[in-house]
Amino acid sequence: MAPSHALRCCKRALNWIPVLFINLVVGWSYYAYVVELCVYTIPNNAERISYLVVFHVFFTMFVWAYWKTICSTPASPSKAFGLPRAEKELYEREEQAERQQEILKKVARNLPVYTRTAGGGLIGLMCTFLSLWETPGAQSNLTWFHRDVAIRYCDICQVVKPDRCHHCSTCEMCVLKMDHHCPWVNNCVGFSNYKFFVLFLAYASLYCVVICATVIQYFIKFWTKQLPDTHAKFHILFLFFVAAMFFISILSLLSYHLWLVGKNRTTIEAFRAPVFANGPDKSGFSLGFGRNVAEVFGDEAKYWMFPVVSNLGDGHSFVTRLVHIDREQANCVLQQNGKSHADGVGTSPCVLSNNIQHTVDDSKETIDGGQRVSVTVEIEP
Repeated sequence: MAPSHALRCCKRALNWIPVLFINLVVGWSYYAYVVELCVYTIPNNAERISYLVVFHVFFTMFVWAYWKTICSTPASPSKAFGLPRAEKELYEREEQAERQQEILKKVARNLPVYTRTAGGGLIGLMCTFLSLWETPGAQSNLTWFHRDVAIRYCDICQVVKPDRCHHCSTCEMCVLKMDHHCPWVNNCVGFSNYKFFVLFLAYASLYCVVICATVIQYFIKFWTKQLPDTHAKFHILFLFFVAAMFFISILSLLSYHLWLVGKNRTTIEAFRAPVFANGPDKSGFSLGFGRNVAEVFGDEAKYWMFPVVSNLGDGHSFVTRLVHIDREQANCVLQQNGKSHADGVGTSPCVLSNNIQHTVDDSKETIDGGQRVSVTVEIEP
């Protein structure tokens, strides 16, 4: 136990090396710009002051967004997604995967969960697909194969995974609407900090642009020997190269994530489409560009530019492209049996069925012994 604990501590310490590297680069860039450029190189006071004001505006927003991304604790599933004691004991005693799935389906029936996972793991998935493809009547078998899906359950955290939730092996927890684990912030990027991460990329790009745009004239003068060789020459030349290099790399990453925001996808979903009742659908959570952006940045534009919490929802339930669930009813499910995701206050039980298929169906689901839940269907061209 002791060696294992020591190794985990060493691993956690090593995970901070990329963050330390970024902070050292940013700290040096601040010194090179403020001291070497503005204090020792720029002769004009008006130019010096204007450069310092613009620089500090973008520097402040960049550092603010960066550290908000680092310090935001990843959101994890509430206790409502854990198995009740009786079902948990049955699940642990059961050895057959089919029976375990029956237990999970019974629990998930009253949770706002719509996505599934193909059973058997990746290897089993590939083998099943290949075997079906080589057999006669493969098309009908593949249709069955798409419907033969399993409830997403984390054996480590022992919770039914909410839609878009995944387990991070580095953070050792399930993360709501997980996008990816970023080593440069030593944190999982997900529901709680995805807006901060996108703003961090945006302000990092603008920070590099401001440096390149204001340093380039002095870069040229040093390069062409119009200015004498001083201790500032190395800092200014290197500052321009570093800022330009980081801008190119960050801009490509920012463009990709802005595209993901517009499509309402995570990085995981872009590579592996979420599986609904009738099969995988990469656009399953897309509600149109405007609503997709609002889900990440909020519905009040005045908060979009600031790294403050303004995203919509609670991370546990999401409106899908063809099946719209009432968030109040979803929250009611999370609070049933006294399992509140917010304050732990129990409310009267209510039921929300998750048996609604991800297809066009102008109908209403009626739950035995429960209330009637209306489903609104939206057809996109």
